Amino acid sequence: MTTDQPTVVELRRGAYHDSVSLMQVSRAVAGTEGITSAQVAMATELNVEVLTGMGFAVPDGAAANDLVVALRGDSDEAIQAGLAAVEVELAALRAGSRGGGGMGEAPPPRTVGSAARAADATLALISVPGQHAVTETYDAIAAGLSVMLFSDNVSVEDEIRLKDAARGADVIVMGPDCGTALVRGVALGFANVVREGSVGLVAASGTGAQQVMCLLDAAGVGVSHCIGVGGRDLKSAVGGRSTRQALAALADDPQTTSVIVVSKPPDDTVLAEIRSYADDLGLDVHWAILGEGRPDLTAAVESALGSLGASVPTWPVHVAEPDPEGLTRGAGLRGLFCGGTLADEAMIVAAELLSEPIRSNIAHDAALHVGGHERVAGHLVVDFGDDEMTQGRAHPMIDPSLRMERIAAEAADASCGVLLLDLVLGHGAHPVPALELADAIRDARVTAHESGRALPVVVSLTGTDDDPQGYARTAEVLAGAGASIFLSNAAAARHAVAQLEGNAS
Repeated sequence: MTTDQPTVVELRRGAYHDSVSLMQVSRAVAGTEGITSAQVAMATELNVEVLTGMGFAVPDGAAANDLVVALRGDSDEAIQAGLAAVEVELAALRAGSRGGGGMGEAPPPRTVGSAARAADATLALISVPGQHAVTETYDAIAAGLSVMLFSDNVSVEDEIRLKDAARGADVIVMGPDCGTALVRGVALGFANVVREGSVGLVAASGTGAQQVMCLLDAAGVGVSHCIGVGGRDLKSAVGGRSTRQALAALADDPQTTSVIVVSKPPDDTVLAEIRSYADDLGLDVHWAILGEGRPDLTAAVESALGSLGASVPTWPVHVAEPDPEGLTRGAGLRGLFCGGTLADEAMIVAAELLSEPIRSNIAHDAALHVGGHERVAGHLVVDFGDDEMTQGRAHPMIDPSLRMERIAAEAADASCGVLLLDLVLGHGAHPVPALELADAIRDARVTAHESGRALPVVVSLTGTDDDPQGYARTAEVLAGAGASIFLSNAAAARHAVAQLEGNAS
């Protein structure tokens, strides 16, 4: 990418700030008059790759603890104004992070353990870079706390050691990379506002758990607890360590009368062992387990509703008007997802209907694996929340900028025939995601139409009307941009394939 606009790139050694704060700085600076592009980020490998792709020349020797300030504007004066805005925003961050206390006041806790000892806490939420998360989790376990380990980029070996330590201390580690939990009515991480009830969830999947809870809520069925265990817990190496503890805890919970286990494709041997363990506990367990030949999450919820004596509702759907006649149509399905389980499910559902394979950065078949930034001419699903895409960056449910750029790129690609997107509402997610995504959808369709192509857009929208963003309000905004909207992720994937083939009703 080349441009004649004035550009500046500064590298500031050792000036660390967290990725969410820097996302907010970048957005504020981007609003400076005359600034056309602004990125203020840590110089992680991923961020350097993104900056390079945007045409910024990052100085050699940049390290993950160095801060990069990259600005492009329509004049030198705009660049100077942008740099001044950077200083204002960074100064505000530094001021906000300083503790203040008078003489004689106790200093604030500086470790998880000291915080636990200063409060009547039983659970810690840990969200620090992966290389530090293990130490903090051990500290929490030693202080007698269960842990929701939101951090990713934790090794399997460390995960096993942490979970064994937790079992020995009679606490539980939810995670690593545990994005969603609901404990005693308290939502942790990314979580939706759902009605209270008697169904407990054990989830080796964050957005999968959110999809299941929102489907239950739409059917009038409430949730007691949702215990996340991390996406690798049902893999062979980890062996269901936290899943066993979570099932035992729900079996002892008087509010919980039935359980749904939600997971990405697990190890079959581990799953069989967990089924046997649940039977021994005497639990009424339903299984929402993704995998070839298994029911999708919506079908699994519908089966559970039948067993619970609840009616299966008509799931919310809005089907957009078709593209104008006479436009050409690309042949490729492009799924651009923020939720890993939703991406996984969409691939499984679509693969059953498509004659050509789907490539992905989370493909289970190594022959179909591609990098998250790679482009292909055929079918593609990208999980922007995968570890490789989040190093040094906020999760795409908070900062969707990488996906926004990719939507524009796919819209300009003649081989792209349909865009399949997800949007997950609730606590922890972007507070107002619909406006930006609607603009991106609208722009993508205009780009395609101006080149003589049809470009249907299908959105899997996970949420409830009680979420801060509001399901109905969000759906209305996205529908206004020309998208089809589905609460059921599986139904969205099927509709996208039908749109691709030009025979959707």
